[in-house]
Amino acid sequence: MDQPLPNAAVRLLIGQARPFGPNGEPSAIDKQRVATPLRLSVTGFVGDEQGDPSRHGGPDKAVHHFPFEHYAAWCRELPDLAERFRAGGFGENISTVGLTEQNVCVGDLFSLGSARIQVAQARQPCWKLGVRFGIPDMPRRVQASARTGWYYRVLEPGVVTPGDELRLIDRPHPDWPLARLLRHLYVDRMNADALHAIAALAVLPPSWRQLAEQRLQSRQVEDWSRRLNAPLTGAQPKP
Repeated sequence: MDQPLPNAAVRLLIGQARPFGPNGEPSAIDKQRVATPLRLSVTGFVGDEQGDPSRHGGPDKAVHHFPFEHYAAWCRELPDLAERFRAGGFGENISTVGLTEQNVCVGDLFSLGSARIQVAQARQPCWKLGVRFGIPDMPRRVQASARTGWYYRVLEPGVVTPGDELRLIDRPHPDWPLARLLRHLYVDRMNADALHAIAALAVLPPSWRQLAEQRLQSRQVEDWSRRLNAPLTGAQPKP
């Protein structure tokens, strides 16, 4: 992490919730590029929607960022789906070139337009990616690739214009690039030292710190099936 982080001009994308899942579960994963300035509040861009606010959106998932260069990798791996791999395909609000999970760290503070935003967490891919791309195991593929994107919390609301640059202001945790966090979440899953460190990262949302603590206490990895597997047709939504 000793390389300087490039400033990155952003594409902005928003979407509206529509019936999407096997039982009509709503989603706003289909984000479309906008060419006009957007107001950014503590809950996200004005005009952007979330299909399931209990699991998407909120202060610690206000803005989703997905690196544009990841689409080239997906085109190589899944060439038959190449036309689907475009900005907005993964439900992101921000698309850039130059920032990835390798060089962005937990807690990084950026200016963007007149707003200030902070990297809150990596994305944990869910079953909606499988429906989106017509490949049931797509969430597991994304998880294994560590090309997940990440979420920001909004510390200072403001106005963002397409083409504005993300500019790094502060990096409180240079030892914690998102790639390292993802490795301990999905690969080196029971590394006690890493889990203790994750549990102590106050900049992470409480759910992530609790996950690390639960692994330490139970000595086992949590069940991912509900997150990764699409609901069965006819299944009743769970509260």
